[in-house]
Amino acid sequence: MAFKNFVKELDGKKVEGKLLQNIFLSLAFSFIALAVMYFLFLKNVNNLLPKYGIFILLSIISYALVLTLIKQIRVYKNFACMSGMMIGMTIGMVSGFLLGFYVGATNGMFWGSMFGILVGLIFGIINGASCGIMGILEGMMSGFMGGLMGAMTAVMMLNDNLIAASIVVLIICGGILFGLSYMIYEETKERKEEVKVNSWDVILLSIVFTIITTLMIVFGPRSILFQ
Repeated sequence: MAFKNFVKELDGKKVEGKLLQNIFLSLAFSFIALAVMYFLFLKNVNNLLPKYGIFILLSIISYALVLTLIKQIRVYKNFACMSGMMIGMTIGMVSGFLLGFYVGATNGMFWGSMFGILVGLIFGIINGASCGIMGILEGMMSGFMGGLMGAMTAVMMLNDNLIAASIVVLIICGGILFGLSYMIYEETKERKEEVKVNSWDVILLSIVFTIITTLMIVFGPRSILFQ
């Protein structure tokens, strides 16, 4: 029954009712930013789509899912200790792993690890802070581990169905994020929203992270094997 109510709320007036809209807006503006970049300078890059296209696309989708969920979290500001720790751990691990995987697949393990760790730490700490220092620590640990594991996995699979693995990884992580969204709904369904719901922060962050990630994948430093 609770899950059915959650599904119904996806079309409701609370923040859950904005989830699908925010995902769509994130994707739309990310692709607009990518199109602008393409016509400005990416069109001159040799083999852009065959070499980098799928990883840029999956990165954009990853950001849309993660940033939309972060918006759901930030609306309520504070959570109980266990919930906040789960939020910090899940967001840090998933974001770090995904971006570490995609950048690692194009730039090598070191740079993929560094990028994944950075993204994982940023998202993990900010969202883990919803329950204080324990959530922050969970976000730091999971972001650190996720970034390393994502890049390592990508490099290990370079000659073994890497693109298929990239899609599978995104699907599984998407399922984890959906489960976390449901958990947040369960924790907050009796609470009032503490921050006004809007989509501008999701749109802005989607554009910024799309630009940064695309520049990193296409023009960023690479390990020796990826020169």
